[in-house]
Amino acid sequence: MKNVWNNNLLLMILNSIIFIGGYFFLRLAYSLSDKMPFTQEIILIALGTIATILITAMLLNKQTSVELEKEQSVKFIDLKTETYQELINTIEEIVVSENITDKKLTQLRFHSHRLAIFASPDVLKEYRNFLEIFHKKVTKDREVSMNDADVLSQALAKLTVFIRADLIGELDMQSGIKQKSINQQILENSSV
Repeated sequence: MKNVWNNNLLLMILNSIIFIGGYFFLRLAYSLSDKMPFTQEIILIALGTIATILITAMLLNKQTSVELEKEQSVKFIDLKTETYQELINTIEEIVVSENITDKKLTQLRFHSHRLAIFASPDVLKEYRNFLEIFHKKVTKDREVSMNDADVLSQALAKLTVFIRADLIGELDMQSGIKQKSINQQILENSSV
């Protein structure tokens, strides 16, 4: 870290020397060239070209960094979406299966680690609530009764509310539809 700071400091000093030296050189050249025709215009063209190149380089650097941030953000959202879809698919697979094995329960626990990387704190908290309900209803008899399925569906709906808020909550706010209305609709859909 200290080495990087020293390199940046050195580059800043060199740039300052070049800028100040270049200014005085061009000022001297401009003063000396007032006796020759068109020389001042050529120097002004050179100054304009240099200024244009520097401004263009600064703008391109900024544009590149913005595009990289945007690309990273899109990839992160894609990873989050994929992780959430895998989680819901795993839960569906476990609930639909007739015999819930230890392997399937372990698979469900491993999703906690995946979620720890990408999920918001609210999703992590609600996933913990879902796991507690799941273990109370399913782990003892390793079967999902109709009553268990209803309870799990409600718990999954609550989890889905937080997943949606994590993925597209900002878009919901921009749409003008109240978050409470969306949450209510998700919970109602799960009880049908």
